[in-house]
Amino acid sequence: MTNLQFCWEDLGEIKMAAFTTRVELHDAVSSDYDKLHEEMKNRGFKQTVRSDDGITYQLPDAEYNYSGDITRLEVRDKAKAAASQVKKSFGILVTESDGRAWYGLEKV
Repeated sequence: MTNLQFCWEDLGEIKMAAFTTRVELHDAVSSDYDKLHEEMKNRGFKQTVRSDDGITYQLPDAEYNYSGDITRLEVRDKAKAAASQVKKSFGILVTESDGRAWYGLEKV
């Protein structure tokens, strides 16, 4: 049995947009990422992803999951607002997903 999983953010008949967001804080220390995690959480981001069979997995460090009726640019702006509370220099990548597949993530 493999550890390959799939997930679509499907809530009943309404399919919510799902986004994976990566944030890199420049010249950061680990406590900066602790602050970032809290800021991202306050804006609705999760550090987990849930498979179709309901199992929750931990995302890699500094990657976040966001689901909602929102655009990629709005997700980016939410992440920018969070990161700017921690560092002045950072990079962000937002990817909109129509489904996800992963391997080797830890179960939560």
